Amino acid sequence: MNVAEIKKLIEEYRDLFWYIPENEKENISQETLVETILNHGDMQAVKKLFKVMGTDKVASIFFDAKGRRICNYYPEVYNFFSLYFKKNVQRNIK
Repeated sequence: MNVAEIKKLIEEYRDLFWYIPENEKENISQETLVETILNHGDMQAVKKLFKVMGTDKVASIFFDAKGRRICNYYPEVYNFFSLYFKKNVQRNIK
């Protein structure tokens, strides 16, 4: 995973992170990046996220969300990506 590419992705989709102060946008967590792009990004943003981070890593972050973080995903987004990752990512998913 290339940090420069992640920063470029954040910069390209900076409007999705409107709630984060400008000087802190490049320091957002991977969990926040995945959650925000899956919830609010378009298909192009999701494809770029998968390319930069890797689909396996995005799936791992998605499924490792616990409690409140799971509730941060819109129900239809959570349902769609649960089905997508279970079908397309090689890992032991319950």
